[in-house]
Amino acid sequence: LIMIDAAKRASAGRITAVIPYFGYARQDRKARSRDPITAKLVANLITAAGADRVLTMDLHAEQIQGFFDITVDNLLGGPTLYNYFAREGNIDVVVSPDIGSVKRARKVAEKFGVPIAIIDKRRPKANVMEVMNIIGDVSGKRCLMIDDMIDTAGTICQGAQALADHGAKEVYACCTHAVLSGPAIERLAASPIKELAILNTIDLPPEKMLDKFKVISVADIFAAAIENVYLDKPMSKIYD
Repeated sequence: LIMIDAAKRASAGRITAVIPYFGYARQDRKARSRDPITAKLVANLITAAGADRVLTMDLHAEQIQGFFDITVDNLLGGPTLYNYFAREGNIDVVVSPDIGSVKRARKVAEKFGVPIAIIDKRRPKANVMEVMNIIGDVSGKRCLMIDDMIDTAGTICQGAQALADHGAKEVYACCTHAVLSGPAIERLAASPIKELAILNTIDLPPEKMLDKFKVISVADIFAAAIENVYLDKPMSKIYD
């Protein structure tokens, strides 16, 4: 916000805020009484500071774009993750870790030409997840769980354990934003996940690295997007 203000006061012609990980995105509605809608507040702050455009990746909810009164380019991490696992060529089922990620999982599954499975879960309280059921056939299959974000890793690890309990041959996972807070590293280390592919929208310090992690750079995508912004080209061509 301070840098935007400094650029504005220096008579910048146009200010684009490049924010690979848009924080507070999960607080996009009032889940209970007296909750703030922090995603909208942050959108207001960025706009009020003087940004003309926001460039980000995989907003937790796509409708957050509507929180801004300026242009928001929401880049997709899914194609990069798909390309990585497509080279490996070992995925039989794409798994959505919850109902909210079904659309994202379906897009990737269609590219692979494989079916999807869905983990039905509920949250008795914040950051606590209980697996209820698995919708779809995962027995004897190599499964890929895909999500936009891994925070405490409770969802992804319990989901991976549920897949293993239902006879999955191998469990892989991937996400765009690796927040990895609290007990996340310990949970992932102990989980049946064979490999976790993450994008580098958030810098992962060396002490959080595990052998099963694969960090994939999104620098090329953001570089192409920034070039398109300055040349006034359409963003839709980036993934061609």
